[in-house]
This record gives sequence, C-alpha cells and structure tokens, in this order.
Amino acid sequence: MPSFLGRLLKRKKSLAQTPTESDTLCVLAARAAGEQDFSSAIQLYDQAIALNPSHAEAYYKRGNALKNIGRPRDAIESYDKAIERRPDFAFAYCNRGVVQQSLGLATEALASYDLAISVDATDAMAHYNRALLMQENHRWEEALAGYERAISINPQYAEAQFNRSLALMFLGDFERGWQAFEWRWKSAQRLSIGEERSFAQPLWLGEESIAGKRLLLHCEGGFGDTLQFCRYATLVAARGALVILETPPPLSGLLSNLEGASCVIDRGNPLPPFDYHCPLMSMPLALKTTLDSVPADPRYVSSNESDRARWRRRLGTRTRPRVGLAWSGNPNNPIDPSRTISLADWIGHLPLDFDYVCLQKEFRSADRETLRSNPWISLYEDELRDFSDTAALCDCLDLIVTVDTSVAHLGGALGRPTWILLPFTPDWRWLRGRNDSPWYPTVKLYRQSVVGIWKDVFVRLAADLHAQFPAG
Repeated sequence: MPSFLGRLLKRKKSLAQTPTESDTLCVLAARAAGEQDFSSAIQLYDQAIALNPSHAEAYYKRGNALKNIGRPRDAIESYDKAIERRPDFAFAYCNRGVVQQSLGLATEALASYDLAISVDATDAMAHYNRALLMQENHRWEEALAGYERAISINPQYAEAQFNRSLALMFLGDFERGWQAFEWRWKSAQRLSIGEERSFAQPLWLGEESIAGKRLLLHCEGGFGDTLQFCRYATLVAARGALVILETPPPLSGLLSNLEGASCVIDRGNPLPPFDYHCPLMSMPLALKTTLDSVPADPRYVSSNESDRARWRRRLGTRTRPRVGLAWSGNPNNPIDPSRTISLADWIGHLPLDFDYVCLQKEFRSADRETLRSNPWISLYEDELRDFSDTAALCDCLDLIVTVDTSVAHLGGALGRPTWILLPFTPDWRWLRGRNDSPWYPTVKLYRQSVVGIWKDVFVRLAADLHAQFPAG
C-alpha cells in the first residue's frame, strides 16, 4: 500500500510556496500521523518548516512523530527547536521530558517537567509525568503529590488515578490504594491491562450479603495475578457463597481443588448461572484488606501426589540441594525489561555445588543458547505442559529462585521456600524496603540497589545459598 505521502503526491503534484501553505502541510502531516504513517508525517513537517522556519507547532509535532518511530534524540532536538521559537510551549517541555526519561536522563527530564509546570501550572500531564519520574526514583511523597495535583486539575485522569493507586499500595496504604485501583477499568486499553468484563449480573464489592448466592470470581491480568488473588475464594465461601472461579486454561488443572471454589472453569468456556461477579483483583477492596489483614495462609495451592511421584522418579536420587530457576517473564509485559535477567549474565554467579532445574517453558534465543552451553541446568520444557506439572516439580525442589514472574507466585502459593529477585523499582505488591512479603510467608526478596544492576543481588544470593545449604 502506498504511503500517506505517496497518495498525497498523486493527488497533488505541487504545493504552493506561500506562508499559509505551512499550516496546510501541518494539517496533512497530522493526518498522516493519525494513520500511523510517521515517516510521511515527518517529511510533511519538514516541508512546513522549510516554508516557515518559525513554525513552533511543526517542530513540536515533528518531535512527536520522531519519538513514535524510535528516534528519541532527534525528537529531543525537534522539541528544543520548538521551545526556541516559543519559550512558553508547555507541551514541548513535557514531551521532551518524556523522551529524556525514556533515555534514562532523569535530571534533564525533571528539568523539562518543571519548566512545563512553571509555564502552565494547570498542565495535568506534566504533573503526571513528573510523578512517574519521582516514583521511578523512589521519591514517593513527591510522586503522590504529583498524581494528586494532576487529579485535582483533571479528576477523570484515569492513568493518574491508577498510578496513584499503585504508589499508595507500594507504600502499604491499602485502604486508599484498593479504592483508587478500580480506576484501572477507566483506561484499560491505554494501560494494557485488558478490558472490563460486562455481565448482566451485578458487580459485588462487598456490600450485599452473598450467603446462598453464586459468586463468579473472574480472572484478570497475568497468571501471577490469578495465583495471588485466588486465595480469596476461601474467604467468600466462608460467607456462604457458592464460588465459581474462572481461570486462564493453564491454571485450571492446578486450581481445580482450590479450597473454597465449588467450580473452576477455563476462561472462554460458557459460564454457569451466577448471581454476582467480581474481578479477582477487586477482592481485596470487597473484603477491605489492609496491610495487617492480608490472608496469608502458608500454602493454599497444592500439587497432585501422582505428579510429584512422577517428578521424583524423573529427577532421580538426590545428591545435592535442588534449586529451581526462572529468570525471565512475559516479554509483552511493559515492565519486563526491568525484571528479566539474561541467563548469560547470571550463570557465572551461580554456585556450582547445587543441582539447578529450569522452571521455564519458554526461552529467548540468547537464553536457549546459554542453556545449550551449560547442560548442568536440567531442562524439562516439553514436560511442563501446564502449571500442574510445574507445581509438582516445585514441590520436589529445596528452593525456588526466580525473578518477578508467575513462578514467584506459584512458589509462594505452594508454600515453598522462594527467593525473588526484584528490580530497583518493583511491582507494588512487593512493597517498600522489605525482604519479606505479607502475601507469601515463605518468600524472601532480593532488591536491586542500583537501577539495572544485578551483580550485587547475585553476590548476596550466592552467599545466602551457601548459608542456607552448608556443604557437608
């Protein structure tokens, strides 16, 4: 298919060289950008600028297009030129800050956001983006103040409301955090968390009596989210509800005997009749969970004994401590680059006096090559058909060591000793500054002390492995 610019040139072979033509070109460029044809948009903005070098808006929108095609430094240069021509251009300062932040230029990004706010204190997006930067740098009070300022300007700013909820929960303020977390559905597509489910039956958030009622708890988010929040089935069953638990298909076998769930059904299959429904991650709000009242049974998920017996035979006689490893998560998750570890970077820090078992089923190409070169890590990818198999394997290990992915939640839900390696700014559920978790009593947390640097985590981990399992 011809590009937007190609189609345009077929319709219009020449463009008049007049001062007002630059505005026309900007309109055409905006249309091209709206069709995701950013290359054509940039060419049209270039033509507009050639006709009118003082056109600040053209430089600004050209910067946006450059950002969208992965040319961040060129985008910054274009924003700079927009600002030179219009020093009060708040949006240009703000978007420049976004690109600088994406490049790890925190000081420069902060200056850009502050300039945007000084020019226009009512720029909700500048307050929001500044708050995100503060959160990344663990300046939590400033982050919350920024979100709240953005929300005071625009109370319907769903992204600000949602990220405020994550900051509150990271700080342990569950009471306000769960309330604000419901804003996830107001901007679910932009937040990449799926879509709100629509049912004829009413949403239950803890107000009505559910004694004798059928309550559908439906999954959302990833496998780890379902594993973490399926624990609430027991609590609502204790209120007299008949609980229907909907899960992702790879989890349904493992959760088929979950205490409190009368029926476990794969998402996508027809649902039985029910009276109320609730998304799994709204259950803490419905049951008013606080930091002190997290339901934290040491083991609320169980593997099958026959599966465990099969793995014991498969693993053979134990001669050394067995440690399960998982080092990467779903690459489509926006937080994956910060939480995933290259196996090649990690492998040289693993003490050799242990038997290591890979708990992953899927691998990136570089990790697969590392595994080929290091056959002392046992690999069972074809035998891990679903979470039932992985859970039974975990139950045959002495320890699970994993990044923040579904294996971390599986180990915690099984009550297995589980050590989780966390990035500098981890997910909200691991809270601030703790090496334990109120959600999982058997979990130990290892946090990066510097953004992107895992070496000190590896050193602490190796020392603790030897302390936990002394030779001889």
